[in-house]
Parts: sequence; structure tokens; C-alpha cells
Amino acid sequence: MSSPLQRAVGDTKRALSASSSSSASLPFDDRDSNHTSEGNGDSLLADEDTDFEDSLNRNVKKRAAKRPPKTTPVAKHPKKGSRVVHRHSRKQSEPPANDLFNAVKAAKSDMQDSGDYPLIAPGPSWKKFQGSFCEFVRTLVCQCQYSLLYDGFPMDDLISLLTGLSDSQVRAFRHTSTLAAMKLMTSLVKVALQLSVHQDNNQRQYEAERNKGPGQRAPERLESLLEKRKELQEHQEEIEGMMNALFRGVFVHRYRDVLPEIRAICIEEIGCWMQSYSTSFLTDSYLKYIGWTLHDKHREVRLKCVKALKGLYGNRDLTTRLELFTSRFKDRMVSMVMDREYDVAVEAVRLLILILKNMEGVLTDADCESVYPVVYASHRGLASAAGEFLYWKLFYPECEIRMMGGREQRQSPGAQRTFFQLLLSFFVESELHDHAAYLVDSLWDCAGARLKDWEGLTSLLLEKDQNLGDVQESTLIEILVSSARQASEGHPPVGRVTGRKGLTSKERKTQADDRVKLTEHLIPLLPQLLAKFSADAEKVTPLLQLLSCFDLHIYCTGRLEKHLELFLQQLQEVVVKHAEPAVLEAGAHALYLLCNPEFTFFSRADFARSQLVDLLTDRFQQELEELLQSSFLDEDEVYNLAATLKRLSAFYNTHDLTRWELYEPCCQLLQKAVDTGEVPHQVILPALTLVYFSILWTLTHISKSDASQKQLSSLRDRMVAFCELCQSCLSDVDTEIQEQAFVLLSDLLLIFSPQMIVGGRDFLRPLVFFPEATLQSELASFLMDHVFIQPGDLGSGDSQEDHLQIERLHQRRRLLAGFCKLLLYGVLEMDAASDVFKHYNKFYNDYGDIIKETLTRARQIDRSHCSRILLLSLKQLYTELLQEHGPQGLNELPAFIEMRDLARRFALSFGPQQLQNRDLVVMLHKEGIQFSLSELPPAGSSNQPPNLAFLELLSEFSPRLFHQDKQLLLSYLEKCLQHVSQAPGHPWGPVTTYCHSLSPVENTAETSPQVLPSSKRRRVEGPAKPNREDVSSSQEESLQLNSIPPTPTLTSTAVKSRQPLWGLKEMEEEDGSELDFAQGSQPVAGTERSRFLGPQYFQTPHNPSGPGLGNQLMRLSLMEEDEEEELEIQDESNEERQDTDMQASSYSSTSERGLDLLDSTELDIEDF
Repeated sequence: MSSPLQRAVGDTKRALSASSSSSASLPFDDRDSNHTSEGNGDSLLADEDTDFEDSLNRNVKKRAAKRPPKTTPVAKHPKKGSRVVHRHSRKQSEPPANDLFNAVKAAKSDMQDSGDYPLIAPGPSWKKFQGSFCEFVRTLVCQCQYSLLYDGFPMDDLISLLTGLSDSQVRAFRHTSTLAAMKLMTSLVKVALQLSVHQDNNQRQYEAERNKGPGQRAPERLESLLEKRKELQEHQEEIEGMMNALFRGVFVHRYRDVLPEIRAICIEEIGCWMQSYSTSFLTDSYLKYIGWTLHDKHREVRLKCVKALKGLYGNRDLTTRLELFTSRFKDRMVSMVMDREYDVAVEAVRLLILILKNMEGVLTDADCESVYPVVYASHRGLASAAGEFLYWKLFYPECEIRMMGGREQRQSPGAQRTFFQLLLSFFVESELHDHAAYLVDSLWDCAGARLKDWEGLTSLLLEKDQNLGDVQESTLIEILVSSARQASEGHPPVGRVTGRKGLTSKERKTQADDRVKLTEHLIPLLPQLLAKFSADAEKVTPLLQLLSCFDLHIYCTGRLEKHLELFLQQLQEVVVKHAEPAVLEAGAHALYLLCNPEFTFFSRADFARSQLVDLLTDRFQQELEELLQSSFLDEDEVYNLAATLKRLSAFYNTHDLTRWELYEPCCQLLQKAVDTGEVPHQVILPALTLVYFSILWTLTHISKSDASQKQLSSLRDRMVAFCELCQSCLSDVDTEIQEQAFVLLSDLLLIFSPQMIVGGRDFLRPLVFFPEATLQSELASFLMDHVFIQPGDLGSGDSQEDHLQIERLHQRRRLLAGFCKLLLYGVLEMDAASDVFKHYNKFYNDYGDIIKETLTRARQIDRSHCSRILLLSLKQLYTELLQEHGPQGLNELPAFIEMRDLARRFALSFGPQQLQNRDLVVMLHKEGIQFSLSELPPAGSSNQPPNLAFLELLSEFSPRLFHQDKQLLLSYLEKCLQHVSQAPGHPWGPVTTYCHSLSPVENTAETSPQVLPSSKRRRVEGPAKPNREDVSSSQEESLQLNSIPPTPTLTSTAVKSRQPLWGLKEMEEEDGSELDFAQGSQPVAGTERSRFLGPQYFQTPHNPSGPGLGNQLMRLSLMEEDEEEELEIQDESNEERQDTDMQASSYSSTSERGLDLLDSTELDIEDF
């Protein structure tokens, strides 16, 4: 525990022990009851903003001699002066309040200094403390429920204490007392529920006794039951009075507290009250608080609201009393499915599931259609919840499961067929996504047993008289493959993460069993499916992917070799029949799985592979001879040769085809294409890929063992020859050939870079290759011509043209990424990065992430060189603009403004490490000044140098300089300008702008090496009172950093009028309303914000007689500063916001007041 916490707890314990013997209570003044709020208790008085102990002192001085008897306690209000009325009249004694007040004041001072208290203190012990604290409150009520709870003294004083503390300006008091009050209320609700049960039992006993005959009736029994009923009614009234006091005194005001933790506590507890004591609390007058808070801006509060509603809608008996609430807030609950916080959205979907189950007809088709697209969400928890909603809405009514013998059994095969038909109908008609794997994954948790009915799926696909269309067949095959992959692999599709580290032993066993069942069922049927759909590339591709889900050992153990032969035959037919890359890739991978030497059937699979490659190689040799011998080929011959090369290329990617010696004929083909240009581009593309794979497989063989010098030399010659071929292809007229050559060339240069000898492979050093200057220049030129081009504007994204543009953008991003990797791995000169960096701002939306990562990695490699490259990029852009438009009016062109934005982005890339980057930024300025004065005007001319406008770009880097460096640079600039003739009295604009950026007034980041924003520094420095110079410098800095006045936090706290500090008085607050609640989250208008945030607000006359004026001024400043901090972080996550509140509370008590988020209150700076 921190020392302030220890002191606060110790003082409080001593004060409580001193006052425990007298057990003094505080009287209730009838005059204070006039200030009690009526209605919904939303209005707060100015007196509420005073502190608890001050109002307690005032009421002690004006206490009454006797407490007037009351039948029930008066409803409590969070007003500081209000007190609980006792039922029993008793003589009042003077409490020893001084010790208690001093302890409270000491604790308040310590809490303000440290900002830490048990409820938010880190560590497992303090987390346990909160649970123990709540358990203490529950036990206290449980032990007192038959005696002390109804004697009118301890509980009333406790409620009065908690009510006052819950409105304290100190967050620690307000948070702790609100938690205690809400837990106390929950315990009282349980007591009230027990009393209600006792009253019902008493009534039944009384009716039973009264209905007896005259001879059997016992009058004493009836009288005792009547007395018991009267006693229970009195207890019930007292409990209800206490609950009413806590509700109106604490909950009504704290459920809108500025602190989200307090609001969450209130909402969580009112949900418990509604569930446990629905007869009293499940009414619209209480439900409205949950409905209003559904719009809260904090994740934790919204989550508590949804969970509270789940407990209500989950009970079918309570749903009849929720009809009005549902009609009022249904739209909000449906819209929360799209909440930005995933856990809130998940709970919102589960809430809608409960509404769907227990309230028929409430959710319309439009409401359900807003949930359906969520099954394709990237967050698996949200998608799974939406899948469950979809199952209960569409599938369960038609395919319900009945219980037989305690186990779930399907009604009939027809029900399963109906399920798949409905699934197909939803997927095809919704047109929401192209991949059924995401739909299957969303439904897996709730309908996994149905999706694993592979017998039903294959029977639908193999039926002869099926009524399925082409799209339905393709979708059904995709569902089959997706369910098989989900069952065998156990992980969601790409893009979804479960968040789990691994599977349990039970899940692994289930996965293994499913894999065996899947394999045993599909091995005999897969050749039939391939035979039926072999002509359709879209259907045969996923069928070939099914082999990766099989347990291939079953081919041996199950004696299913004949089905393996059938599959290999069908695979060969599919490969020969199709030339689509997806089909060929799937077929090559399937054959690779079977060609594992560990399997006993490896020889059969290897023979089938050799047979297939022999067939393709023979075709290629024949078609190549025809191409080389004849000068003209018809379209069929070109298509056949290109298809054969594509098949060989796909298999070469997966299988080692080195023994078929395809390198030489492919190089011969490519050489003819370069020399004559007569080879069609359809043939060149796969030929390039074949040569590339041949080189890589050769490198793989050499890397596994010590290779001879001859082998290394031969491989290097092949690699160099291929690089020359690719370099020649970069100037080809066909764009596809150029891009393919660039991709292969960049990958090959990266593989044969100096990185290949890392890891003890120094024997490969002869293979290291560095491109010549001409090749580097051609690569950079290709990048400028094919990557940094302005694409057309995208439309709605649904047209074919838009999809094509998106694919082209992905291809350009791949090209840029390949070039950047060559830069970072030292294959290309780092200076070539200037061609990339100078497009950072212009193409930020398309390539910003790639360029930023490249810039970060380049700075990690060499900070100084990277800074020079940034300056070089600006020089190149400036020179290009100067050559195009000339020096006159250069700084007014839109292109120059874009250059300034780029320079500003470069300056921001240096980060906050000012001391670490000091030399780099100074060097950048000096070289920039030299460049701006590198070309001088003719002698005797008063024109400015042509490069002088470059100084305006340098001014964007000035905020990164220290004050001392600014002075040195000013002197350096003045020295350089002495050699330039300038007309007297007419300074050049760029020089003036640059000098102004180096002046001390523009200093924004020189006070410390690690520069922090003003709000962050306040938290670090503490609440020490600054001197006059510090205040003025901080005001200067805030004016430089922000062009508009800062704004207060997103609450409805507004200043009623701007008065002198000594003239500010308490003013009554307007009554809140439901309309205030709806409008309370709107930000304060800019004119209102600037009205009290301007510097002139602090220019107050000196008043020597005003007590504590300096303290008041300091607290007002802290209030405004903390309001600025809260606005800056209003859109951050709840965890960051909580941490900021914890820090800010250490230095300012005024910002931690118990303010209503949605009522308008006055700015009260009266001392505590």
C-alpha cells in the first residue's frame, strides 16, 4: 500500500474507534427538507457541490434537541445537508465529530496527492480487497436483518454517510461510497424479497386458519398471525424507505457520474435488483435508466447494460413486463450489433437471441437482416454469435431436434436435407460474401453436428436427379470442403483468430475421430466426385483440396489401395484437361501429399508422378521444336504450348523436376523471344517461371551438401544469364511480362544477396551477386513507370472494373514491396530509396504502410544516411518543380504545398527522441541551407537564388531543434547570406519564413530531451504552483501547439456566467429531464468553450482582502487543464481512459467531482 493510503486508512481507523463508544448520530433539520428534490431527482443544487464534512459540520451546529418521529424514512437526496430521519424518538447527544472530520480531511488530502486508493490499486491483493469489501457489506446486512436493521439508528446513519460521501469531490470517496451504497442496496433488496416471501406465507397461514370451522379455529393463532403480519409490514415499509433513500440519494445521481467505473457499478446493481425483486423493480420507471445508459460512450458501461438486459430477457416469465421497454429501445439494441467494441457487440447479439427465443414476433425481418451480415465478420466471437442467431431464426424452426432417451437425434434424413437447402438458399441469395468457409465457421459452434453430416452432403452431390443449379453445386462443394477442413484442422479460416493457445485433450480426440470418419467416408467417393465434376475447374479445385484433410495412412490400414489408383487416374485426367493455375496448384499439392516416402504406397504415387511429368515433358519437347523451326504458329499450337508450360511450372513449384532437365530448352525459348520477339507472351510467362524454379531447386541441392567449385560456377552462370534475360524483359512491350520479370528478378537478387551465407553457409560465398548500376537504374525506372501512377477512382466496389482496379493495386503493392526489400537487404544502393520516399505523401493511401515500414527499417540500419536520403528526396522534388515552372512564384504552387506537407511528415518521422536526433536534424538543416544557396543569381542582380524557396521546406524541421542549435543555425545562415547580394530593406520571403521558424517564439520542443505534451507534463510534475515565468511560457507553448483554443471534456458542465473569482457564488441547478439525458452527450459549443478557456479569463484584479485567492486561481486552472485532458482522450479505449483518470486525480480534486454527465451544473471554486 502506498504511504498516503496508509496514512488515510490509519487516520480513519483512529477516528472511528474514538467515536464508536458514543455512537452519536446526526439530527435531521426540517428546514433542510425543503431542498429535497421531487420527481425523478435529477436536479442538483449548488449546495451539493460543497464537500461532505463541511455540510456535516454545519448541520451539527444547528441540530435539533429531539428527532421528530416518522413512520418511514424520508427519501434521501445527495444534498450534503440532508440527513436520514429516524423512526424512534430519542435524546440527541453531541458526537465527537472533530476526530472524524480531521480523519476525513486528512484522507481527502492524501487521496488528492496520490490519486491511488484500494478500489483502483493494482495487484491481486487489492483486487481481493474489493471482493472482500463487498462481502463485508453483504454480511453486515445479513447479520443485522433481524435486529439492528430496524431500530432506526445505525442503518440510517450509514445511509446518510454513504449518501454524503457519494457526492464528494474526491474520486476515492465517491467511488468507494457508491460501491458500498449499491452493495448495501442489493443486500436490502434480498431482505425485502425475504420479507415478501414471509408475508405471503403469513397470509396463507392466516387464510387457512380463518377458513377452519368454529370448533377448530384458534383465536390466539389468528391474533399472533395478525401481529406478525403487522410487524412484517412495518419492516417492509422501513426497508422500502431505506431502498428509496439509497436509490434517490445515490443511484439517481451516480449512474451519470463522470467516472465510468461508478456508472458501471450502478447499472450492474440495478440489473441485479430487477432480476431478484422483479415485482418492485421491473417497471418502466427503473428500466429507463438502463435504456438511457445504452448510449454511454464507455465500453464497460454499455457492456454492463447489455448483460443486465440479458438476465431479464433470459427469463420468459419476465418478458411480458418488458414490452414497452422493448418497443422503446429495440432499435438501439439492434444497432449495438455494430458496436465498435467487439465484446459489447457479442453480448448484444446474444441479447437478441434471447429476445428471439422468448418474445416471438418482436424482431422484424429488417431487424434480423441487420444481424445476418455479421456472420462474415473477422472477429470470430462476434461471427459465432451471429451464426447462432441465424441458426435459431432460419434453421431451427424447420429442422428442430427432438430429445430421445436423453440424447439428441435427428428427426429424419429429410430434416438434414432441409437444413442444407436452407443453408444454400441463405448463402446464394444473400450475396454477402464469396467464401462459404466463413459461414461454416460461424455456424460451427451451434450447428457443427449438422455440418459434419458428410454422408448427406455427398449424397446430394452424387444424386442423378438432383435439382441443384451450377451455383448451388459449387456452394455445396465449398461447404463440404470447409466443414471437412474445420473438423480436421480445428482452426478458423484465414482472417479469424480464436484467441486460444491450443485445443484441450477432449477436443483433440474429437478432432482425430472426425478426421478418421471423414477419411473413411470420402476416400471411396472422392474419385466419383472428381469424375462427375472434372470438367468444371471451379468445382474440381476444392475437391482436390480435400486430400489435405484426410488421414492418408488409412489408404494402407483400410486396404483402400484400389481407391488410390482411381484417384491418381482422375488426378492425371484433371491435370491434362485443365490449365487454370488454381486447378494445377491444387493437383500438384495433392500429388505432393501422396509422394511422401513414409507411406507404403509411395512407389505407386511416385510412378504416377513420373508418368505424368514424362507425358508433359514429351509434349513440351515436340511443341518447342515446332516453335523453333517454324516462324508462325496458329492459336491452337500457341495455346497447347502455353498450357503445357503452365502445367510443368505448377508441378516444378512443388516437385523436384531437375532430372527432366527443363532449364536448357526454356532458356533457348526465352533467348529467341528476346532476340526476335516472335514468341507469344502466353509462352514467355510460364517459361520464365520454369527457369526460376530450376535455379532454386539447383540451389537447394547444392546447399544440402558441400558442392564443388564447378557446380557453384555453373549455378552462378545460370543465375547471371537469367538475370540478363529478365533485364531484357523489363523493356518488353507487354506489361505482364515486365511485371513478371521484375518480380522474379527482385526475388532472385534477394536470394543471392549476402544474406545467403548467414548461418554457417560460407561455402556459398561465390554465389553472392550484386547487380550492376544499369540494372539498378532499370529497376528504379520500372518502379516509377508501373507503381507510382495515379489509378482511376473506384466506384461502389461492386463492378467488375472496380475489382480489376483493386487487383491491380495489390499487384503494384507487391512490386513496391519487392523493391523495398532489395533496399533494406543491401542489394540496391540505399540512395535509391529517395525515389520511394518522395512519393510518401502523394501515395500515402495506397502505399503509406509499406513506405513507412521501409523508412523505419532504414533509420534502424543507419540513422545518418536515412536523414540524408530524406533530404535528397526533397531536393529531387524541388529540382523537378524548379525545372518545370521556374523560380518565380514557386512557393505558391499546389505542388510546392504538397512538398511542405511531405517535409512535415518527414519531420514527424523522427519521433519524440529529440536528443538522440539532435545531430541529424542540425546536419539536415546545414545541408539544406547549402543547397538553397548553391546556385547564386548573376553578379549585381537583386533576384533571389533559384533554390532559396527550399528554406521553406526546411522550416518544417525547425520544431525538432534545440534552442541552442537554432541560434547557431541563424548565425550560419547569416554568414552564408553575406556572400549573396540583396536589396536593402526588401528581405526575401523564404529567408524571413525560415528565420521566423528558428526564432525562440517558435520553440515548441526544446525544454527537455524527451518532449511531452503539456497535459502529460502536468501529470509528471505534480500540482506544484508555478511561478509567473512558468505560467507565461506554458501559455506561449500552448498557443504554438494549438491553433484553436482547447476544449473541455465531453460533459454538460457549462459556465453560467463569467464573474470575478471572488464574486462566484453558488447558483441553483435546473431540473434534469429525459431530454437532458438524450442531449447530454453533445459536446459544448465552441463559443462556450473559448469563453472560459482564454487567457483573459485569468486576468483578475488583485484583491489583498480576498482569502485564498491564489489557491482558488490554481484550482480553477487545474479544473480547466483536466477538462482539456479528458477531451483529448475521449475517443481512446476504456483502459487508457481509466489510466489517465488515475493519474489526473493525483493533482486535481476539482476534476474528480461527482458531476452529472448530462445535467448542467455551475462552476464552483469555493474552498473545501
